[in-house]
Amino acid sequence: MAKQEEKKFVEHITPRSEDFSQWYTDVILQSELVDYAPVRGCMVIRPYGYAIWERIQQEMDRRFKETGHQNVYMPMLIPESLLLKEAEHVEGFAPEVAWVTQGGNEKLQERLAIRPTSETIFCAMYSKWVGSWRDLPMKYNQWCSVLRWEKSTRPFLRTSEFLWQEGHTIHETPEEAQEETMRMLEVYREVAQDEMALPVLCGRKSDKEKFAGAQATYSMEAMMQDGKALQAGTSHNFGTNFAVAFNIQFLSKAGKLEYVHETSWGASTRLIGAIIMTHGDERGLRLPPRIAPIQVVIVPVAAHKGGVMEACDAVAARLKDAGFRVKLDDRDTLSPGYKFNDWELKGVPVRLEIGPRDLENGVATVFRRDTCEKAPMPLDTLPQTLGGLLEEIQQNLLVQAREFRDAHITDAHSMDELASIVETGFARAMWCGDRACEDAVKERTNASSRNMPFDQTPIGDRCVCCGKPAKNLIYFAKAY
Repeated sequence: MAKQEEKKFVEHITPRSEDFSQWYTDVILQSELVDYAPVRGCMVIRPYGYAIWERIQQEMDRRFKETGHQNVYMPMLIPESLLLKEAEHVEGFAPEVAWVTQGGNEKLQERLAIRPTSETIFCAMYSKWVGSWRDLPMKYNQWCSVLRWEKSTRPFLRTSEFLWQEGHTIHETPEEAQEETMRMLEVYREVAQDEMALPVLCGRKSDKEKFAGAQATYSMEAMMQDGKALQAGTSHNFGTNFAVAFNIQFLSKAGKLEYVHETSWGASTRLIGAIIMTHGDERGLRLPPRIAPIQVVIVPVAAHKGGVMEACDAVAARLKDAGFRVKLDDRDTLSPGYKFNDWELKGVPVRLEIGPRDLENGVATVFRRDTCEKAPMPLDTLPQTLGGLLEEIQQNLLVQAREFRDAHITDAHSMDELASIVETGFARAMWCGDRACEDAVKERTNASSRNMPFDQTPIGDRCVCCGKPAKNLIYFAKAY
């Protein structure tokens, strides 16, 4: 497409190179994913945005159930006395907790926290439900919203209220709990890579960055197009920390009372933000076909001419019968050019243009959103051909994202190098394990440690910060 024509189509979106943050805001609003709510720090997820979340939900929920988990629902209000039982946990969340102090016209005798997360309420119930080793494991998940009183918010990335899933499981042995922790991290990685085309870096968080109350936290980190990190999912091994605080004991096979070993794991609507900032371009969204609510949009050209709408209806029906998610854009007050721009903005992977000339030639003109290329495709083989094309688009988006990520990961052997690298990407460095060095990196560069990859092949033997013998390979990056 000529530059002049392209500018006309996308002039309402700020270029990424000019202001990435404003580009993101323009895209999420113009594509009608969200709108700002009248409540501070909250967002209204519009139908198109929620449809993306439903696709993510479906892919995750299926895998959760395949790995033996059941869905439950816990109350959103948590008594303050419960929240205070695990000291490290409540200390970590205290600044973000919103409290209910009055019900109707009466002041409550005990404050109720609006859940920032649900470990404490799950633990209260587990302590009632567990009797012996025969009751274990208990593997539950809930889909819900949580509220955290964030100081700085941005739709999908960090909002006061957001949607997520939180899994909570208890086990007989520490080995089973660790296996569960790693299994669910792998489920997240699989959904991110295979469904959302997000290449992620998995590893263990430092003690400074681990979840409040956890024995160990593992994360998957995604790189956005501005080089910043987005924590896309976490899995926590609590050991017996919460079990002791909530007295969750079971009678073991040896006839002794023992504490359960607990895990927790969660991913949220910030995954939508990750999809936008990983794949989007100057025209708007580019959605991976497996997660796109609409995989194929059909735009009639010269719809008033005989046979065009009938052909479009027939193609839409055939594609739906073949299992594709299809939208026929039959809005009669808008030009085809406007519709092209609208669906490109919304990131639909494939557009079919069907007009009188196409019908004469027995083809549809196919536009693929990942490359913005057009080509004719025979109408009679559309269902078979589109399946392959959508898979090609899915893999191309993953390859593009992975190549970008890998090109923006650089080894750092000094603080000067690290400070320069984190301006545009991830720094991979050696670390002594001392929190003081993490703090020093943060203070100088505003970058935080992201995680320690499972492959700990060293790139040196000295800490990037203090020069002492290094213990770990670790990623540093600025983050959302």
